[in-house]
Amino acid sequence: MVKKIDTEKIARENILRKSEEVGGVSIKGYDFNKGVDYEKILDSYSSMGIQASNFSEAEKIINEMIASKAFIYLGYTSNMITSGVREIIRYLSENKKVNVLVTTAGGIEEDIIKCLGDFKLGDFRANGGELRRRGINRAGNIFIPNSRYCSFEDFIMPILEELYKNQKKTGKAVTPSELIWKLGEKINNRDSVYYWANKNQIPVFCPAITDGSLGDMIYFFKSKNPDFILDVADDIWKLNNTTLGPEKTGIIILGGGVVKHSICNANMFRNGANYAVYINTAEEFDGSDSGALPEEAVSWGKILPTAKRVKIHGEASIIFPLLVARTFARQK
Repeated sequence: MVKKIDTEKIARENILRKSEEVGGVSIKGYDFNKGVDYEKILDSYSSMGIQASNFSEAEKIINEMIASKAFIYLGYTSNMITSGVREIIRYLSENKKVNVLVTTAGGIEEDIIKCLGDFKLGDFRANGGELRRRGINRAGNIFIPNSRYCSFEDFIMPILEELYKNQKKTGKAVTPSELIWKLGEKINNRDSVYYWANKNQIPVFCPAITDGSLGDMIYFFKSKNPDFILDVADDIWKLNNTTLGPEKTGIIILGGGVVKHSICNANMFRNGANYAVYINTAEEFDGSDSGALPEEAVSWGKILPTAKRVKIHGEASIIFPLLVARTFARQK
C-alpha cells in the first residue's frame, strides 16, 4: 500500500520555512525624490549592497589608514597612467599623501611621455590595421601617436648616458628607482607624477622596468654599451626594507599582476599589512594572484589576520577618483 503524502504541507514547510531575524544595516538606496546630492548619493553606498557597499568599506579603511598615520603603499598598473587616473596619482604624490609608489614600466614611461605630447581619446573598436598604418598605438580607447615614443627616446638617451658614465666612474650601477627619480628631475614638469615623487623623495619601485618602451630604450642603449647595468637586486632589498620600520602599513592596489604581488610580498617581511584595499576586475577562479581576494594574502602572511581589508570588484578609472574624493582629498 502506497503511503499518502501531504505534498502541500511538505512544500509549505520547505518554501515558507521560519527564519531567524538578522541584525545589521538594512538595504536601502538613494531616493532621487530628494534631488541630486552627490555626497548623499555616495553616503547611501554603505546601505546599497553589492559593490557599492564594498566601496563604502574601502572608504572607511583608507580614512582609518590616514587617521592612524599608516605607511601607505599605492600600486597601479600602467593603464592608470595611460588614462586620466594619472592626475589623481600626481595629486597624491604632489601632496605627499602616500609613502611608496609601485608600478610597471608603462606606468613610468607614459607619465614622462605625456609631458612631451598629449594622448587622445579614441575608440575601443578602432581598426588595428588602419591605426598601424597611421603610426598610432591604441591602449583601450586611448590613442598614442608613435611620435611620442620617438620624443621619449630623444629625452631618455642622454640620461642613460649620464648614468652610464657615473657607473663607469664609481663602479656602482644605478637602480630602477634611482633612474625613475632622475627622469622626474630631468622632465621638470609639475604635471608629472615622478617630478613630485623626486621632489618629495617618495620611493618609486618598478619591478618589471624592462617590460615597455623603457625596456626598448635600455635595449638600444645596452646594444652600444654592453656593460651598462640596472641593479634590480638593490631595489628589491630597498622595497622589502620599507615595510620593516613602520608601526602600521596600508596597501592600496589598482589592478593586479607584478604590482599587486610586489607590494603584498614586501609586507610579508613584516608579517602582514594592517590595512588593504584592492580595486580590480580579475577573478580568483584561475588561482591567479591578480584575482586573489585579500583573504588569500592573509594565508601567506602578506596581510594580517586582524587587518581591515576589502576588494572592490570594478574598474579603477571609475572608482578611484571617487574614493580619493572621499578620503585623501578631504584630509588636511
